Amino acid sequence: MSLILFNKPFQVLCQFSAQDGRPTLADYLHIPNIYPAGRLDADSEGLLLLTDDGKLQHDIAHPDHKQAKTYLVQVEGVPDADSLARLQAPINLGDFTTLPCKAVRIAEPEWLWPRNPPIRQRADQPTSWLAITLQEGKNRQVRRMTAAVGLPTLRLVRSAIGAISLASHPLMPGEWRAVTPAELVNGSGQ
Repeated sequence: MSLILFNKPFQVLCQFSAQDGRPTLADYLHIPNIYPAGRLDADSEGLLLLTDDGKLQHDIAHPDHKQAKTYLVQVEGVPDADSLARLQAPINLGDFTTLPCKAVRIAEPEWLWPRNPPIRQRADQPTSWLAITLQEGKNRQVRRMTAAVGLPTLRLVRSAIGAISLASHPLMPGEWRAVTPAELVNGSGQ
């Protein structure tokens, strides 16, 4: 069984099949019969797990298995206590209501790589970083949540799935390495 930790670059599609000349996982991973356990939008970056084990893929991706996923989010604006409380509470996004989550303001992580191309920032608009940890992960959920509280997302990086994180397994965008399923639970593979 293979379990691959991959740092998905910005604008790479989470699929192996070619699409209109856009970069895909096939441009970075040449391992037969592996598939992503979950997805990241093309404009999101960071941790993606891939495996050749269908049950493990389901266990990682499906919300019923409560595999926490942490996202580092650069937002436009400065969150106050009210906006952080609203992010943590269920938010009705129209087509679904989010589950409660953890959302805290953080400093930009020192280990985080610069995005290419860089984020366009307005000189008159400050930005802030948040760490948001979800037990679910619906399409564009984090972006929709931050927009709902008046903090548009500028950059979104998934930094952890379960106990595996890019902080403890540093990889530059486009790099990958094998990990063990045990690392999902305890981070060390022990």
